[in-house]
Amino acid sequence: MGHSPVWRAIVVGILRPLLFTLLKRDWKGQDNIPRKGGVIIAANHLSWSDPLALAHFIYKAGRFPVYLAKAGVFKAPVIGRVIRRTGQIPVYRERSDAALALRDAEKGLRAGECVIFYPEGTCTRDPDLWPMTGKTGAARMALTTGAPVIPVAHWGAHILWPYGTKRFRPFPRKTMHVIAGPPVDLSKYEGRPLDTETLNAATADIMRAIADLLGELRGEPAPEKLYDPREAARARRAEKDGTAEAEGTGTGEGEEAKAS
Repeated sequence: MGHSPVWRAIVVGILRPLLFTLLKRDWKGQDNIPRKGGVIIAANHLSWSDPLALAHFIYKAGRFPVYLAKAGVFKAPVIGRVIRRTGQIPVYRERSDAALALRDAEKGLRAGECVIFYPEGTCTRDPDLWPMTGKTGAARMALTTGAPVIPVAHWGAHILWPYGTKRFRPFPRKTMHVIAGPPVDLSKYEGRPLDTETLNAATADIMRAIADLLGELRGEPAPEKLYDPREAARARRAEKDGTAEAEGTGTGEGEEAKAS
């Protein structure tokens, strides 16, 4: 995996003035981001606009942000060329083996890149916009490579471009609040097999650190139990099945009454 310093400079030259124009900044904790070596940035995900705003924060901390993107995006005529030349990392989601899906992320970390993970995998579905439970990719890469995990929380990009809408709201100028915490302590998992129990526990520690940082930004405590989209989906299915069963029972009783 390689990149072009020229292309990185071009992208920075285009995006930095735009981001300075769109967003005011309230930034904290950039000293927690190592200036050299492979590092994982694990952040919450609120909006389609927060990757660029977060990238600005990481760049000003002295690192060039490298994101994970679906492998298919790299085949797009224009954007594909840009992300390839700036060293962004493909994720092969069609691979059933998680280690193979993150093959190039591991290469990037071992080559000293600053790799951005959104452990939630998508914008949060929590009604109050707290982080959700996370997927295990960041924890897997941290325990595989030894790269530190820096938790980052941000708040404000969702106002610029709310998730699920096409309405971009540049005015009045929004403030992007970002805070980076110290590395998540994953030492208790070193040497353990990378099984489901280990990866889930390490991921929970990462998400807790992100949630607590977001609570600091918002001035309120983060929920003790994070929103689990799988649990929520199961609850909706159970409620739907229960409603359907109740409606079916009601219909049957009515028909029986009519027959008698």
